[in-house]
Amino acid sequence: MTRWALLLEYDGTGFVGWQSQAGGGALQDHLEAAAGKLVGNRVTSVVAGRTDAGVHASGQVAAMDLPERFDGRTVREAINHHLKPLPFVVLQAAAVGPEWSPRFDAIGRRYRYVILNRRARPGLDRHVWHVPARLDEGAMAAAAGHLLGRHDFTSFRAAACQAKSPWRTLDVLRVAREGERVVIDVEARSFLHHQVRNMVGTLKLVGEGRWAAERVAAALAARDRAAAGPTAPPGGLTLTGVVYPADPFSPAGPDRSPAPPSPH
Repeated sequence: MTRWALLLEYDGTGFVGWQSQAGGGALQDHLEAAAGKLVGNRVTSVVAGRTDAGVHASGQVAAMDLPERFDGRTVREAINHHLKPLPFVVLQAAAVGPEWSPRFDAIGRRYRYVILNRRARPGLDRHVWHVPARLDEGAMAAAAGHLLGRHDFTSFRAAACQAKSPWRTLDVLRVAREGERVVIDVEARSFLHHQVRNMVGTLKLVGEGRWAAERVAAALAARDRAAAGPTAPPGGLTLTGVVYPADPFSPAGPDRSPAPPSPH
């Protein structure tokens, strides 16, 4: 068997999230079913980050073991064929070592949250949170500075979060306006459940002028979910990338071994 790293892109609208659930409709189920049609038997996968219902990805990473007779192009094209017509595709497939894990080998995860900040609702783009009232992105950026670094993020953690510790190190929390959009880029080694969306919902209160920037620091220090702002909706959030010590999708990826030739 060969372990394959898969670089994935999907529109999370209409899915119940990544993780398989009893009622179906999970992205994991669709990926494993598509790969199963390629090999003729059940296939299981591991993923870098289990995105919630309605959350999108442009740089999700998964891994699965497949028979050695396949090459990377065959894996990508065949899985994509069986995923049609879902808004879910494999961008790249790369052979990695048998012990490589998309989750445990990751040293960083990057998310982007987009707020469409204009009076008119979106006509084309579903990957945004529509906020009609003008936001002060400068105040939001100042408030974001209080969250950088290593902290107990209990105030920004979902009640259902299963992480053993609420401590996380936030490496990047950048807020910038791009025309009608307020774009929030976030990076950390790992995140708590709903952490990004809870931070965005809180920063929106600052942008609206309802909170002073310093209140975000107070909310963080309270270590109480009730002290922070609301959870932003999932549609504006996209997992944009997963960081590894060696990128499996670059020519110098980890433990890359040549794929065997396809049978004639």
